[in-house]
Amino acid sequence: MSNPIEALLAQHSLAILDGALATELEARGCDLKDPLWSAKILIEQPELIYDVHYDYFAAGADVAISASYQATFEAFARRGLDTEQAAELMHQAVRLATRARDDFWNALSAEQQNRRPRPLVAASVGPYGAMLADGSEYRGHYALTEEELMAFHRPRLEVLLAAGADLLACETLPCLSEARALARLMDAIPGACGWISFSCQSQEHNCQGERLSDCVAALEPYHSVVAIGLNCTAPEHVPGLLRSVQGVSRKPLLVYPNSGEQYDADHKCWHGPVNSEQYAGAAEHWHREGARLIGGCCRTSPADIAAVSARLRPQQ
Repeated sequence: MSNPIEALLAQHSLAILDGALATELEARGCDLKDPLWSAKILIEQPELIYDVHYDYFAAGADVAISASYQATFEAFARRGLDTEQAAELMHQAVRLATRARDDFWNALSAEQQNRRPRPLVAASVGPYGAMLADGSEYRGHYALTEEELMAFHRPRLEVLLAAGADLLACETLPCLSEARALARLMDAIPGACGWISFSCQSQEHNCQGERLSDCVAALEPYHSVVAIGLNCTAPEHVPGLLRSVQGVSRKPLLVYPNSGEQYDADHKCWHGPVNSEQYAGAAEHWHREGARLIGGCCRTSPADIAAVSARLRPQQ
């Protein structure tokens, strides 16, 4: 099994991930009030997804995460799409990110290419709760066995890997049972590898209430898991979470939290300051606390990733 994250980090001190996809699509006029969320745009305006990926690479991202977070056979079936059509849309999510990567890279001069890693494409694998579209990815407690979770995830993993992604981004996972189901699957699929990223509710616990340190320790034996960390989490929790897992695993740690704004569920809107330099300063602190892969999740933007890149890799 090749490990693209290991190869990247062998050449560079850290990897910079991209930021929010949905936030940027909304900023460009998309209506994502839909159970499919950003996967809806795979059907309606796929070139906008290409544009967002390209802009993140231009901002300094070393890894693009595909628009497949909520792309599942079950969700597409509710739209009247059959298995073949759903698989094609998942392939398209990876192709859009790959094409944006290749076009961006080929537009650089040789000197520019020498100053940064050739970017990777990570196929997003959202949690079971994302398919339910009821917020379960922030609660967990699915009442499913690991074997049932493996059966749910297996067909999508096989499609995304066949589409040519460099690795999988198993993200926003609320609980260890789902993370272990995905790790077991990746270990069983020849050539598969990916990261595991938990949604967290505090400075020690994932969204289901398990200690992140226990989750990280439990995933250490799985060779296909190439990095472990957190995403879709309030940034103020990140330093404590990183400290809680110091020395627990030899795998690289990754963090891509939300912007720091607060979501108002009653009015369905976000409040709070948005400051790219402040986010970049926090990212510098996360790097000192041991994070080797750093990016952004909800409400972050190419401007935030550009600020992180300028702060953490100024020579680029």
